[in-house]
Amino acid sequence: MNRLVDATSPYLLQHADNPVDWWPWSDEAFAEAKRRDVPVLISVGYAACHWCHVMAHESFENAQVGALMNDNFVSIKVDREERPDVDAVYMTATQAMTGQGGWPMTVFATPDGTPFFCGTYFPRPNFVQLLQSVATAWREQREAVLGQGAAVVEAIGGAQAVGGPTAPLDAPLLDAAAAKLASEYDATNGGFGGAPKFPPHMNLLFLLRHHQRTGDTGSLEITRHTAEAMARGGIYDQLAGGFARYSVDAHWTVPHFEKMLYDNALLLRVYTQLWRLTGDPLARRVARDTARFLADELHRPGQGFASALDADTEGVEGLTYAWTPAQLVEALGEEDGRFAADLFTVTEQGTFEHGMSVLKLARDVDDAAPEVRARWQQVVGRLLAARDTRPQPALDDKVVAAWNGLAITAIAEFQQVAAVYASPQDEDANLMDGVTIVADGAMRQAAEHLATVHLVDGRLRRVSRDGKVGEPAGVLEDYGCVAEAFCALHQLTGEGRWLTMAGELLDTALAHFAAPGGAFYDTADDAERLVARPADPTDNATPSGRSALIAGLVAYSALTGETRYREAAEAALGTVAPIVGKHPRFTGYAAMVGEALLSGPYEIAVVTDDPAGDPLVTAARRHAPPGAVVVAGRPDQPGVPLLADRPLVEGRSAAYVCRGFVCQRPVTSVEDLVAELG
Repeated sequence: MNRLVDATSPYLLQHADNPVDWWPWSDEAFAEAKRRDVPVLISVGYAACHWCHVMAHESFENAQVGALMNDNFVSIKVDREERPDVDAVYMTATQAMTGQGGWPMTVFATPDGTPFFCGTYFPRPNFVQLLQSVATAWREQREAVLGQGAAVVEAIGGAQAVGGPTAPLDAPLLDAAAAKLASEYDATNGGFGGAPKFPPHMNLLFLLRHHQRTGDTGSLEITRHTAEAMARGGIYDQLAGGFARYSVDAHWTVPHFEKMLYDNALLLRVYTQLWRLTGDPLARRVARDTARFLADELHRPGQGFASALDADTEGVEGLTYAWTPAQLVEALGEEDGRFAADLFTVTEQGTFEHGMSVLKLARDVDDAAPEVRARWQQVVGRLLAARDTRPQPALDDKVVAAWNGLAITAIAEFQQVAAVYASPQDEDANLMDGVTIVADGAMRQAAEHLATVHLVDGRLRRVSRDGKVGEPAGVLEDYGCVAEAFCALHQLTGEGRWLTMAGELLDTALAHFAAPGGAFYDTADDAERLVARPADPTDNATPSGRSALIAGLVAYSALTGETRYREAAEAALGTVAPIVGKHPRFTGYAAMVGEALLSGPYEIAVVTDDPAGDPLVTAARRHAPPGAVVVAGRPDQPGVPLLADRPLVEGRSAAYVCRGFVCQRPVTSVEDLVAELG
């Protein structure tokens, strides 16, 4: 029976025609397992996952395997991006049983959802043997199976416990976190650790704020070097912009080709802030082209941003992206083909598979002579046109609330910095203007989509597709990321409704997700009950729900002056603080927000009749301390608390600067404002 045909998840739709009698995650599926007295097989993955596709082709599309699954199990297919709560619970179980995790994730559970055997990818012969062994054990060794499940549930409960030790996230702790990151830094290749190497976006955001607060040049250099190494590597699409999920090697050369919305949103923030702080031309270019990638490749017109571009094209990784020297010559001609091969490190031996190479920049071209930059850009355009004739990777077009929140925040920050550095004299000023216009439109449409489609009866829904909202309830990261995004949009636009909606989301989170001791659960108190209630405080591929909510609470408190939101943020940070000093690579977003709190955060209000062009606004955005909020507009502009009761000074624009709810005298000159922010 085809039960997946009406799913909002592209991943589930990919499996709708399998010979497996799949069920979506539902009470009915578990009731059916209980009625038949068979175990549940829970298969968790996502649309852009390469090995999920491999296991699907090998096993789930095979009639014999399908018959074995149908005869002995109730099989449930779960999109981890649509149901992160289900994924979190069973990933914890998988890691407890095997010492590692990943996708596809394969879990065998009792009809009440208790996991008793977990794994990841299984080749078809191994999978068939496993299916037979589990079915036999269920029939003949039921007591042992149930005992194993009870032990796993106990382990899950311990891993997801709340109410542990707390500590203030103070300057010594953040200094220690930065020092530990420096000790783990790959000084040769940039980033942290070896292969596979993931973009450390949240750690870099923390280090940039740490540098701002302390003046630590080492933190800035780690960020600058890592950003340059990634931008010149194969993990970055040298033709169309956008970053792949990770590099399979330690030096950023060969990517796992999927492009995720959340990675590109967070990396856009990194390059934007690096550009703001240093004026670096490479950071400027990569920020611009990443914003363009989000707007051109991932934005769905009239909706939000899609989740990902697939790792595979027609079942082959890299088919769209890799080149040989001969292919370059075919696309460009002999002379430009040799130029491109040298510039992009395309060799006869290849850097990828079958003599193919992934394009990477052999040297810095942003500071090259104008004629070299012009030739480079002309070659890029012709290669991209040639690449567009190749088969293209599939798009996972579901809209995820949290990831759209990350993208909105990133583009809002990019728009502000682009305005700071706007100059008609720049050689690519028209290109930058075009990107900011398109990105602004995409950002606003995404925000409207979240506000009108994902908000249902005052509660967030996790996903939508084709303008239709899905059933899964929003989890904590959705509330945190969307609230932070609405705060960012309020700062950019001066529109009060975004701030109002941010406050409503935060109030809902405080009411329904709170846990003892200032912590938060990842699911609401009225959400579906799983075998454990997840409460993961660590940042992984995306900010944890707790870190995201803290960021939203801090921004909202600074924008409104309501101290109870700051107090909730400080209490929640206290629950993460014991992890920050020991494991900073997994607490980057929390540490980033901690830097904002230590800095103040500053609240900067510029009263002006010209918020788009006033030099005070430009200076405020250019020199804003870590985590500062900046608003600009007419005095007493409705819906903007920071502009209330703040008049012009002798008819002139004025900047009002507060720090931690303590305010300085208003200033009317750029020099005085910069001095107050220094």
